[in-house]
Amino acid sequence: MHSGTGVTVGLTYDLRDDYLAEGYSEEETAEFDRAETIDAVEDTLCSLSYRTERIGHARALVYRLAAGARWDLVFNIAEGLRGYGRESLVPALLEAYGIPYVFSDPLVLSLTLHKGVCKRVIRDLGISTPDFAVVEKETDIAAVGLPFPLFVKPVAEGTGKGITGDSVIRSPEALERVCRHLLKTYGQPVLVERFLSGREFTVGVVGTGEEAETVGVMEVFLLAEAEKEVYSYINKEYCEQLVRYRLADDAEARRAAAVALDAWCGLGCRDGGRVDIRSDERGEPHFMEVNPLAGLHPEHSDLPILCTLGGIPYRDLIARIMNSALRRITGSEGGPGS
Repeated sequence: MHSGTGVTVGLTYDLRDDYLAEGYSEEETAEFDRAETIDAVEDTLCSLSYRTERIGHARALVYRLAAGARWDLVFNIAEGLRGYGRESLVPALLEAYGIPYVFSDPLVLSLTLHKGVCKRVIRDLGISTPDFAVVEKETDIAAVGLPFPLFVKPVAEGTGKGITGDSVIRSPEALERVCRHLLKTYGQPVLVERFLSGREFTVGVVGTGEEAETVGVMEVFLLAEAEKEVYSYINKEYCEQLVRYRLADDAEARRAAAVALDAWCGLGCRDGGRVDIRSDERGEPHFMEVNPLAGLHPEHSDLPILCTLGGIPYRDLIARIMNSALRRITGSEGGPGS
């Protein structure tokens, strides 16, 4: 499997339209992929000489596996629907059947989905991240001893879900009100961390382990009409109108890239993704979160936007991700997740 020729690649994904048709809301399906994303990934893989076969979500994969279907490799961007293991379900199923796949393994996907546990590991690795607390239930709110201002968000969501202009907290009353709302709305713990007032970056990473490299640092600028101070769900969903992106390559951005790469390698992320970084008031970058299953819409998702700004065409991005996976798989000893 050193090139695309003759390699059959299955595609696992959660299609947003499927879940909307089942009655789920726009926000509930925010992490799932649009039809044009799947089209773009498939068309690009075909242009790289791979044979493709659409599988779909985890339930479709279970059905296909039980019916005897197999693939040389699976390009997995399925986010899943429920629980901390939702992103891990497809990779775990594929490992059970000995089918190699692109992107990170079940351990990494579970670890990074729970932002509180992930930050504990990041802190243990000696990587800068804001001080934090995890509010599991309403009675935990009073025990949060961090200085204001604070920033709050659901512990296991993506795409800015649960993040609004109210997410920056400046008083005990606001902390109580917003935490109660998030606990009730999302049915999961709330991450509370020190709010960082500096620049916001997202760093693209391609590769695995010693071969991992940053492919660019993109700074996020919120326009006047955007929700203030936060890269929120609304700001992400309507980024074309509310956000401007610019490549950054000054000293602070290079420090952000170093933090991102340390986090990527320390956590064991694979093949490609994004690390979100925010600087404090002194201009020192801190790890916020990592997205090992980054969005791949050619014009709407941060990683392809970043690569396009840096002169890396979408086709080259997908090729680099596939090359990372193929090197990892063909060079492995056949151990877990290989």
